[in-house]
Formats: sequence, C-alpha cells, structure tokens
Amino acid sequence: MSTPEFVYKIATEIGFAPARKAASFAGMPIDAKDGYIHFSTAAQLAETLRLHFAGQSGLVLLAVRSADLGDDLVWEPSRGGALFPHLYGGPLPIANIAWEAPLSVTAEGSCELPEAVK
Repeated sequence: MSTPEFVYKIATEIGFAPARKAASFAGMPIDAKDGYIHFSTAAQLAETLRLHFAGQSGLVLLAVRSADLGDDLVWEPSRGGALFPHLYGGPLPIANIAWEAPLSVTAEGSCELPEAVK
C-alpha cells in the first residue's frame, strides 16, 4: 500500500479551537480513550462522516501531511478489514496540519467535502 499525501482528522470546532494557540492537538475524547488519534484517508472520509458524525455541525476537517508523522503513523485494520491510519506516540503537532476546513453533516450522513481533499 502506498501512503497517501494526506490523512484527515475530523474534530469538533470546540474541541480543536484551543489547539490553534498551542503547539499540538491531543485529539478528541475517543482518541484519548483508544490511546491513539484516529484518521481517515480521502477515500474513507465519506463513510466515517456517515457512520460517526451524521447530523453534526460545528466540525472541522484537518488535513495532515502523512510524511510528517513518520513511524508514529500506523495503518491498522478496522471496519471491513480496511486499513485506517492511527497516530501513536503523542499529540498531533499543529505544524503538521496543512489546512483546515469547516464541515457540517446532514442527518442522513452526507457532507460536501472541500475540493482540496485528495
């Protein structure tokens, strides 16, 4: 498997806002519970949003450069055996975030992703 240029983190605006003034982002409560930061690839985003964020607004999509995460980015099987990117070894350095965009997900789980998602 070739590593994509970007992996994506979905966070609430409220949860991510303090990190904008800090050097790192520890993730959302689910990340703390699981012991790593959950990411999705561009191809996995729509399904992740549908399954876990349907009906939510006030979200932010973070595009993170995969290469900057080095060996701390681990690919592990999840739903249906698909490999999902997980960040181990501490918080996400804010400098690794290439861009961010607001997101809202309909009650049915659909969402218009930014054009930059690739």
